[in-house]
Amino acid sequence: MFGNDAEFLLTLHRTHAAELRAEVAADRLARAVSRSPGRSWLGRRQQARHAGEDRR
Repeated sequence: MFGNDAEFLLTLHRTHAAELRAEVAADRLARAVSRSPGRSWLGRRQQARHAGEDRR
């Protein structure tokens, strides 16, 4: 399958890099999907309004 050690090492490197990219993509998707139930777009707007009231 591999003609020499350089081809083997390059294939190994590419495979490992692809696995790392897939793992990062899965983590990014998990963070995007799993939001706490109290953090909706309306909740953030209400929190911002309350923060503005504290400055008065």
